[in-house]
Amino acid sequence: MRCCFPVPLGALAGIPGPCEVLRSGLLLAPALLRAAVPPARPRPPRSLAAVHLELVTLTEDSAVLTWQTAQPGTDDGTGRMLPAVTEGEVVYGTHPARLNRIAGEDRPTANHHVELTGLEPGQTYYYQARSHGVPATPTALHLVRGNAAGTSRHGLGSPGGPYSFTTPQPPPGRHLLSVALCNDLHIGETTAGLVAGVPFLRGVSQRTGLTPYPELMSRAVVDEARDRGAQLLLAAGDISAGGGPRDLAQARRILDGFGTHGQDYLVVRGNHDRAVREDDPFHRAFGGQDRPGYFEHDVGGLRIIGLDTYDKRGNGADTGGLGAEQLSWFRRRLRAHREQPTVVFGHHPLTVRDALFPVSPGQRLSRRQARAILRAYATAPGVFLHHAGHTHRNKRTRLPLAPHVTLQEVGAAKEYPGGFLLLRIHSGGYALNFFRARAAEALEWTERSRRQAGGLWPYHALGRTVADRNSVAAHDLSGVSRPVPPSALSRSPQGMTAVPNPGLDVA
Repeated sequence: MRCCFPVPLGALAGIPGPCEVLRSGLLLAPALLRAAVPPARPRPPRSLAAVHLELVTLTEDSAVLTWQTAQPGTDDGTGRMLPAVTEGEVVYGTHPARLNRIAGEDRPTANHHVELTGLEPGQTYYYQARSHGVPATPTALHLVRGNAAGTSRHGLGSPGGPYSFTTPQPPPGRHLLSVALCNDLHIGETTAGLVAGVPFLRGVSQRTGLTPYPELMSRAVVDEARDRGAQLLLAAGDISAGGGPRDLAQARRILDGFGTHGQDYLVVRGNHDRAVREDDPFHRAFGGQDRPGYFEHDVGGLRIIGLDTYDKRGNGADTGGLGAEQLSWFRRRLRAHREQPTVVFGHHPLTVRDALFPVSPGQRLSRRQARAILRAYATAPGVFLHHAGHTHRNKRTRLPLAPHVTLQEVGAAKEYPGGFLLLRIHSGGYALNFFRARAAEALEWTERSRRQAGGLWPYHALGRTVADRNSVAAHDLSGVSRPVPPSALSRSPQGMTAVPNPGLDVA
C-alpha cells in the first residue's frame, strides 16, 4: 500500500470521498483494533493447521493450488502461527464423491504449491488439499463477496471441502506468443505495507540475514516467467522504491536476467520512479535522457505501447498524468493503425473499482485523461488489453465505452500474492493467468507479507474471484505471427527480415 499512500494522507492532492471513507472505515476498524493490541503469549501447539488455501491459477488444462501449514496456538512475533513443515497433496476428480486422482509435492514444506496437470477443458473438478491428513481451509474473502478456492460455492462453509472449479475453454486458434505482465518491484524498499498516517497498521519486514524481499521476489518472478514460457516481459512501473540510482541499477541487473532490454523486456515508469529535481535516474537506467519514457514496440505484428503515467513533476502522491505531448502522440499512434493487435501498459490504472480501501485520485490517472484514452480505444478495435499496476491487486474490468478492451490490474511482484500475469496470445483470442513465484524463499515471503494491513491484505490483493486473475477472451489476433527465435535470426540473413524492428520505435 505504500504505493498508494507514499506521503501523509493530509498531503495528498486529492482525498477520498466521505462514502469511500465510511465504507472502508467499517471494514478496517476491526483490523485496526486487533493491530493495536499486543499479540497474546504463544500457547503450546495442539495440532496441525492447514490454512490459506487458494486457487491461484486456472487454465484450460491445469490448476495451481497453494496453502500453508502451521502450528495452532503459536505466534512468530508478527501475529502469524509458526510454520509446520510437512507433506502436501491434492486429491481430485470429476465427482465430489470420487476424488480418485492425486497430485503431490517433491519435498516437505510449510508453504505448499501443487499443480494439477492434464485437465480437460470445460470440465468441472472437485478437490481437497490436505497435509498429514488435515484438510486445508480457504482464505476467506467474505468482506468482498469473493471466493479464493474455486469458481463455484461448492464446499464453502464446510471444514475442508471438497471445493470445485470448472476449467475454461482454451483461446481460439493456435498459440502464437506468451508475454509476462508484472509491476511494482519496489527495489530498495525495506518494509512492506506501511500506510503513512495510519499508525496501527504495522508493516512487514524481511527476516534478518535473508535477501531483501524486493530483490528476492523480482528475481523469482523473472525466473518463473521464463520457466512458464514467456517470450517477452512487460514491467509496468514502480521498479524502484524511490527513484534512487542504485536501486534502479540493481533493478536493471535483475531484469537483464530475462534478456535484453528493449527487445526481450520493456519497462515504463511509475510514480515511485519519479525524477528528482533535474535528475532522472530512471531514464538513465532504462532509456537514456535523449528519448521520452513512452514508446511503441512491434513483436511479430503485435504492437506494444508503453505509457509514462507519471510524465510530470511531483512528489508521487498525486494523480497520474500523461504530458500533453505524450497524449497527443498516443492518439496519433492509435489512429494510424486502428486494427493492429495492440497491448498498452502503464503504471496507473484508468479506473479503480470495487476497492476495499478508500480510493483517492492518486490511485489512478486523472478522470479527464482516462476518458480521453477510453474514447481513443473505442475507435481502435485492435486494442485488446490495458495492463496497469499501482493498486497492488488483481482486478479485471470491462467498461461500456470500450468493451473490447480488458483493463487488467496486476498484483505487486514484491509481496503477497507475489507473482505475475501470463498473457497467452492465440490467433483467435487470449488468456490471462496469474502465477505465483514458486521458489521456496519467494513462497515463504509471500506468506509472511499476507498479514499487511492488519490481515486484510488478501481481501484487497488476491482478486475477489478466480476470474480477476484468470480469464479467456475471444479477439481477432490473426495479424500476429509467431516470432522468429533469436537463434534463427543469428543464423539466417533472411530470418533477420522476418520480424519487424525488434527495437523501440519512439515517435
